[in-house]
Amino acid sequence: MKFCSECAHPVSLIVPTDDNRLRYVCEQCGVIHYQNPKMVIGSIPAWEHDGESRVLLCKRAIEPRLGYWTLPAGFMENDETTSEAARRETLEEAGARIELHGLFSLLNVPHVHQVHMFYRATLLDLNYEAGIESLEVKLFSEEEIPWEDIAFPTVAYTLQSYFSDLKKVKSGEGAYELHTHDITKKLRQPG
Repeated sequence: MKFCSECAHPVSLIVPTDDNRLRYVCEQCGVIHYQNPKMVIGSIPAWEHDGESRVLLCKRAIEPRLGYWTLPAGFMENDETTSEAARRETLEEAGARIELHGLFSLLNVPHVHQVHMFYRATLLDLNYEAGIESLEVKLFSEEEIPWEDIAFPTVAYTLQSYFSDLKKVKSGEGAYELHTHDITKKLRQPG
């Protein structure tokens, strides 16, 4: 950030009075520009047929991770709930209509300033198609998932947890749980 969004004056990176973190501060109008994590919201669109469960994945048409597979997800918009964001992103990226269920995973990704949330979902029909940010969309059973080509650790973790819970649910020995995890990456030190 270089300029204040309120008065267009250059900002300084300082620790404001009564704070303990560096913030961009406009010394002209006094506005403190807080920068907070972005929310990435998505779904796990599932289809059950003849006892086999499949999940809808999208092959990314954009960077980062162009050409890799992911769950339909994206940045939450202002004036939107997390469930609205999950439905919107699923429709935008996979052209899929879903019935949303409970929140399934909440993943902290501090090195990129993000929090990822995925909801369990049921596909309402098989009328899906690649959106503008997807090269392809496809249903995968657990055995068919291209694990080496999954775009993000948050997606791999969510899918592994989902299929583990699904086995427990199908056997009557468990239920879907809320999975939380911190995805950390050691950042390279300068010098």
